Amino acid sequence: MTALCRDCLSTYEAGRRCPHCASLRTIEHPELFDLTIAHMDCDAFYAAVEKRDNPSLADKPVIIGGGKRGVVSTACYIARVNGVRSAMPMYKALKLCPNAVVIKPRMQAYIDASRAIRSFMQELTPVVQPLSLDEAFLDMSGTQRLHGAPPAVMLAKLVKRIQIELELSGSIGLSYNKFLAKVASDFDKPHGFFVIGQAETTKFLHDKPVHLIWGVGSATQRSLNKAGIRTFSDLSRWDQQDLIARFGHIGDRLWHLARGQDSRRVSSNDPIKSISHETTFNHDITDIAVLDGHLWRLAQKVSDRAKSKQLAGHVITLKLKRSNHSTITRRITIQHATQMTDTIYQNARILLDQFKTNEPFRLIGCGLSHLCLDDQADVTEDLFDPHTKQRQKTERATDVIRKKFGSHAITKGRTLR
Repeated sequence: MTALCRDCLSTYEAGRRCPHCASLRTIEHPELFDLTIAHMDCDAFYAAVEKRDNPSLADKPVIIGGGKRGVVSTACYIARVNGVRSAMPMYKALKLCPNAVVIKPRMQAYIDASRAIRSFMQELTPVVQPLSLDEAFLDMSGTQRLHGAPPAVMLAKLVKRIQIELELSGSIGLSYNKFLAKVASDFDKPHGFFVIGQAETTKFLHDKPVHLIWGVGSATQRSLNKAGIRTFSDLSRWDQQDLIARFGHIGDRLWHLARGQDSRRVSSNDPIKSISHETTFNHDITDIAVLDGHLWRLAQKVSDRAKSKQLAGHVITLKLKRSNHSTITRRITIQHATQMTDTIYQNARILLDQFKTNEPFRLIGCGLSHLCLDDQADVTEDLFDPHTKQRQKTERATDVIRKKFGSHAITKGRTLR
């Protein structure tokens, strides 16, 4: 069996220690140089960027999040040892790790680092499918002739380059389909490189919990548990048609994944399905006028992103979270797609006006979905609002000013609420 040293990138006949540099960071697997589908995931990405940019944080627990009323975006591994997890309410995270350094997200810094990593990936293969700023699938099929080395070697070189040039770390999952590559990347974090081959799939999955399936949330997990399905071996005992009858279309997917089967291709052209922004308040808000100011700012952020992507949408969504953390979502479908702040805001405000109880809210969000290209957006006159075209013209002129002089160069009065 041939092995790979992750430090010096040499290959050699299997042995625990690299004969060239004496490193113990080696990978041995009978299918190591045959597999081509990879998932690369940065380790505690936001927190890692903060520690890189501020070395005094190196040995401290770091939480990236939005204040005491918000949630954890990312926690470094020191904080995770104390039980802090992503999406955890901030007050709970600080109870578990009271000495943590809490940092407000610096999205531009993370975007810049993500772009650099993406460019490294695209030097290896044109087939890169980003999932978020810090993770992506790569299809390395046919790249061995180009690089003169198997995909596994080039992937090890990728994470080494990220570490040297960007001072960040990542973990690799390598397999023969997307599902197993994603599972593999979580098995050896941080600084990991884990391989799942075809010959071992059934044995590997046998006793693993079904929550490893990407997209199986808490509701689906509860439904599976009620059916006595907790592990892949439980799932594999079910007949395909019985799973479909019990769980609908997801039942067919579960049947195939239980056997390690995933026919989805890595695609670099997956369309954006929705655009949304939300904000969590420091204190519960009951004042509709104050909520209105937040709603306008969120609509503007959604509009800015849609315009930058040359997209428009038919469905506008309002999201509210009550003080007891229960979430309300309302949607409105418009006949003609839009990307305009004014249209997004006006329709979201209609949804907000449905709540007349002055109840306290801790979060508000706004979104745009059912997206399409913007070449047919905002082209039709509104018979019930003859001033629509004039407002659109004004907004386009405002966009030019904001682009030239900054986002705060010109604002509406409601933005100051």
